[in-house]
Amino acid sequence: MDMLFFDNIEKLVRIVLTAAMVYLMIIVVTKVSGKRSTSQLNNFDWIVTVMIGSLGASTILLENIPFIEGISSILTLYLLQFLVTKYASISPAFSSFILSEPKIVFYQGQFLPEAMRDERLTRQELESVMRSNGIHSLDEIEAIVFESDATLNIITKDDNKGSAGISETLKPLTRDS
Repeated sequence: MDMLFFDNIEKLVRIVLTAAMVYLMIIVVTKVSGKRSTSQLNNFDWIVTVMIGSLGASTILLENIPFIEGISSILTLYLLQFLVTKYASISPAFSSFILSEPKIVFYQGQFLPEAMRDERLTRQELESVMRSNGIHSLDEIEAIVFESDATLNIITKDDNKGSAGISETLKPLTRDS
């Protein structure tokens, strides 16, 4: 209980200095390597982003990880992220190996049970996304796509005419409402 609020000034100074240096390094490397290095375009990108955050936190808080070792591991992840995404952008075979493809889970008034099962999605989850997008009837939807970044994208039947109005009222979804 003695160290609940404060241990010693040396540890505090080390944490503050390391946090500032890690923060600056991540900003500079992200700026140099581009937006893709911390994007969440797909699960692969998300995992790398989480790993960079975890390594940054470990470098800041754990005394047994020297700054140079922590920064080296973060820079290695940035480099690997760059190489993998660069190669994926020029090799369709490699891209399809490491990246997931979008999948249609609802089409022209029908839930697609096999696609939903493959992606481990429930009807309730799809209906929740519909309601949050102001859609109150299944008849308004042309398709729902489960994207590579694990988001659900709703394509309404009137997308060619412009976007549908968003309503705050949540009603149960029915075919005729």
